[in-house]
Parts: sequence; structure tokens; C-alpha cells
Amino acid sequence: MTIFRFALKRILRDKTNVLFLSLFPIAAIFLPLAQEGWPLLPLGYQYFGVLLLFVSIRLTSIMIEDRQKGVVKRLAAAPISHFNYLWQNLLAFSVIMVIQTVIVIIGGHVYGHELYEPWNLAILYIVFTFTSISISLAWNSLYRSKESSFLIFMAVIVLIALLGGILFPVEMMPEAFQRIAVIFPTYWLSEGIEWIVLGEDRGDFLFINGVLLLYALFFLIIGSIRRIS
Repeated sequence: MTIFRFALKRILRDKTNVLFLSLFPIAAIFLPLAQEGWPLLPLGYQYFGVLLLFVSIRLTSIMIEDRQKGVVKRLAAAPISHFNYLWQNLLAFSVIMVIQTVIVIIGGHVYGHELYEPWNLAILYIVFTFTSISISLAWNSLYRSKESSFLIFMAVIVLIALLGGILFPVEMMPEAFQRIAVIFPTYWLSEGIEWIVLGEDRGDFLFINGVLLLYALFFLIIGSIRRIS
């Protein structure tokens, strides 16, 4: 677990990371309540998925740094396999983001927010965490510069949040866009949030999480293919 511990230290050594990882989730707890009707959860919880996407692209960018420094190439001659390098880094990212989720859920409960089913909401966010990390891993595999990757991905996040129903209801979009929305992971996150507030059939919730896990697996495969650049 040497790489895992080293990845955690790298992340927490960066003061900007510490600020980003601690203050923003806490701020989400104290965002005002939603207006009547939509969104169904307090604003910070409706938009928490967007924060997870931002955090995941920032964390996974350290793997671009490793490619730039030739770390990935040196793994070929080292006793540590690429698989170990990959999964221990991803585990470090996941642990940090899961802790964020726990803080947000517990903080919201203590603060008095109506979260309906906090445990299920935590499960949904954690599953979306894995999806976000996988998407970011695949995205970063396309870039040699972490700055370029981050800046462009910020625009992508806004786009998929808009089209996926995170920033406003899918029902407000033209019919063609409503059909397109289902291809975005953010759509399934918003569907999961709706189920937590209104849903009754447990199978629907399992299906939503299953779709998100399939996205996670798909992008993980794409992102892990690129070993050496």
C-alpha cells in the first residue's frame, strides 16, 4: 500500500487541495434550501454531484503529472506493476471523496436538512464518486497537460450537468434534449435523487446505481488502457 499512502500524502500536501476538499463540501451543507417544487433536496445536495466531478478531475490530475515526469514509464522496470499503481491511486482518490460524502451527509443531518433517506443518498453519492473518478481517469488519459485537461473539463462538467438535469429539470428541456439526457451519468444521478425523495420501488434505485456502476466500469477500462505515453 506504499503508493496508496504516497498518493494521500501528495494530495494533502497541496494547500489548495486541502482547501478544495474541506471547505467546499462544508459550504454545500449551508447552502440555502431549495425553492418550492425544485430541486427536491437542499441546493448543496442537488449540486453535490457537480462538486464530485470537480474534485475527481483535480485528484486524478496527479496521474498526468506522473506521466509528464516519466513515472509511468519507469514502472515498466520497477517491481510495482501498472495495475498496482493504478488501483492504489484510485483507492486513495475514492477514500478522500467518500469521506467528503460522509461529512456532507452527517453535516446535513446535524444541521437539520430533510434528506429523506440519508443512507441511500450516501450510497448514491458514493456510487457516483466511482463514476466521477472513472470519467476523470479516462478524460485525463487524453491529455499531457493537467491545466488543459482541468480547464476544458470544467466546461464539460457544466454541459453534462445542464443536460443531465442537475442544474434544472430535464422536463424543461426540448423533447430532443430529454431523449439525449439519458446518455449522461448526471441524468442517472438526478434520477437517483428523485427516487430518494419520491420513489417507492427499490428495484428502480438498484437499477439507477447499476447504470452508474456500468459507466464507472466503462470509463475505468478506457482510462486504464493508456499505460505509457
